[in-house]
Amino acid sequence: MKRRDFLKSVSGLAAGAALPAMPQVISTAYADARSETLLIVSEGGPNNLDIHGVGTNVPGYEVSWNCYDRLISHEMKTGPGGVPYYDRDKFKPELAEEFKIDDMSVTFKLRKNAKFHDGTPVTAKDVKWSLDRAVSVGGFPTFQMSAGSLTKPEQFVVIDDTTVRVDFLKKDKLTIPDLAVIVPCIVNSELVKKNASEKDPWGLEFTKQQTAGSGAYKVTKWTAGTEVIMERNEDWVCGPLPKIKRVIWRMVPQAGNRRALLERGDADISYELPNKDFQEMKANGKLNVVSLPFSNGIQYIGMNVTKPPFDNPKVRQAIAYALPYQKIMDAVMFGLANPMFGAPKDKPTEVAWPQPHKYNTDIEKAKALMAEAGLANGFETTISFDLNFAGVNEPLCVLVQESLAQIGIKTTINKVPGANWRTELNKKEMPLFTNVFSGWLDYPEYFFYWCYHGNNSVFNTMSYKSAEMDKLIDGARTAAATGDTATYDTDVKGFVDLAFTDIPRIPLYQPFVNVAMQKNISGYQYWFHRRLDYRALVKG
Repeated sequence: MKRRDFLKSVSGLAAGAALPAMPQVISTAYADARSETLLIVSEGGPNNLDIHGVGTNVPGYEVSWNCYDRLISHEMKTGPGGVPYYDRDKFKPELAEEFKIDDMSVTFKLRKNAKFHDGTPVTAKDVKWSLDRAVSVGGFPTFQMSAGSLTKPEQFVVIDDTTVRVDFLKKDKLTIPDLAVIVPCIVNSELVKKNASEKDPWGLEFTKQQTAGSGAYKVTKWTAGTEVIMERNEDWVCGPLPKIKRVIWRMVPQAGNRRALLERGDADISYELPNKDFQEMKANGKLNVVSLPFSNGIQYIGMNVTKPPFDNPKVRQAIAYALPYQKIMDAVMFGLANPMFGAPKDKPTEVAWPQPHKYNTDIEKAKALMAEAGLANGFETTISFDLNFAGVNEPLCVLVQESLAQIGIKTTINKVPGANWRTELNKKEMPLFTNVFSGWLDYPEYFFYWCYHGNNSVFNTMSYKSAEMDKLIDGARTAAATGDTATYDTDVKGFVDLAFTDIPRIPLYQPFVNVAMQKNISGYQYWFHRRLDYRALVKG
């Protein structure tokens, strides 16, 4: 396609407000070598460029992953369908050139030639300041660090300019994996401190708007809700220099426009399309479509157990029997998900997560439970969802709305803008909602620590508390660290059973990551965070 025809085709798609600016962005891309420029289109974009920021959304994770380095990362292995897949149990140096794990500490030797984007050398002082920041800012980052028993600045010790030690508070199977997730990224401490203030000692407002890392890419332009432009860091030394020099990530809210841009060859890669579109694109064979199950992840219906009538287990169980599980699988997911419902009544609980519960659609049983709860005539409430993922969430909520109406529950659908979703979740005020959670560390006790423990995690979105649940989760974590397999198995099965009995959240299905890309794009890798790793992508 000639550039003139290409621009005309994009203009023809710009029926909504989302696309008029697209020709200018594409024009810039064509001024560069197209083989070195990657054009991504998605439904929503980042609301913050810093993973440590307050309420940073999932698209923000993608920026952080590609623009910051961590001390270590995962090795890759061959996953389903031959797709490169992160290896949960194997780690390799990233910003560190080597690391040594001792009984109660791990020591990292930094790459001596590593530099931040402004040319400043990366030192052990930057590493300590960054890890101190992660355990101190509060909210999601600090809780994420605590998942690996990383909670105190005193744990991070500078030995010399290029050596740093992390001391363990206790034996914890999750400590080393937790150092390889997105949160413990290394920040240019001197740059950020210059832009901090008494009210903002960690410089979160500064890093919300620009990156301050040493990673393979750096943000050169960000217009919230419209686009992110990233350029390759030519001085990156933590891996092979990426083939892609420039990434243009464009927010195109209308799914039909995103699909059209892909099918015309005007965009290189996209996700967050309706599953029906992915299935059709798979069938026509013009694009490469990758579909893989979320690791350690489910889509669920959550109920805030502090808000009546959701504080009544019978009401929660009634809703679990009223949900239209198979309709959602057929009409929303189009087969691109694993069902997490309808397990046989005699099926024993497994030492695994996720696994299906035994609820299935049974309207009469749901009505009976509502009557037992003293709510035979039902009640009114709202059901909320994240507009960043409207392609799935909106039709799902419509089906839930219709099904709950059959047992007298009248729901109003509340569409929350993607930029505000994490903030609204953190408030824990929504009575009924749908959401996805996928544990970065692929262990049952990690998922339950985040989602069911009474420690007020940001992802215990139901405000659920149970002393018995806490004991089982803590017991499984201790047993995993000490190698007590029998206790571990008992505790995991125990907390899964309790979650399904108390049912503060109702698993619907294990979603798939779906990514559509042009045939000349290769190098896609599946990561625990489910976002794109530009460093491995190649455009032929």
